[in-house]
Amino acid sequence: MSRPLLHDYAKSSAAYRVRIALNFKGIDYDQHPVNLLEGEQKADEYRALNPQGLVPMLEIDGLKLTQSLAIMVYLDQRFPEPRLVPADPADGAHVRAMALAIACDIHPINNLRVLKYLAGPLRLSEDERQAWYAHWITEGFTALETMTAPRAGAFLFGDSPTIADICLVPQMFNARRYNVPVDAFPTLLRADESANRIEAFAAAHPERQEAHA
Repeated sequence: MSRPLLHDYAKSSAAYRVRIALNFKGIDYDQHPVNLLEGEQKADEYRALNPQGLVPMLEIDGLKLTQSLAIMVYLDQRFPEPRLVPADPADGAHVRAMALAIACDIHPINNLRVLKYLAGPLRLSEDERQAWYAHWITEGFTALETMTAPRAGAFLFGDSPTIADICLVPQMFNARRYNVPVDAFPTLLRADESANRIEAFAAAHPERQEAHA
């Protein structure tokens, strides 16, 4: 297998997830920075690779894979150990539901392009945008705390990290970045702390990306 290439932006939650997954699977990869603040994702050259003009995109095995969850499922099927999703169907569904609650319900309405639209065409003030961000994080984390607590251990599901923890860690990073209180979510805090002790998670942190800030 040739060395995979990740089209990446350090502070993108979705790209952060894929970095963790690649590290967790022990896959060496190269990074191509795509600066979202400068609009490089909209360039014709990049859109020719990824028509959505989003990150991440992973070039691997002759494929151009988009959407972070689809990429992580591919990696889990292509490189089965260590597993990201439990083999048991019921456990797997529970873990996927937690991951999707973050990746589909919390993150998309608070990502960079939404915040820029709130600031631009809708002319919301910084305080209004902050209130928007905090509202959706708090609502989503409140539900997630209830979902996770009965079956959590050190991580969101038992005592081993899964795709749910990979989605949680970037979202917790963003919550703190935007000064959203998270003390009311002890299960999420415990899982985030456990995950960040693992080098695969720690090495994926935005501050440790050499390619761009």
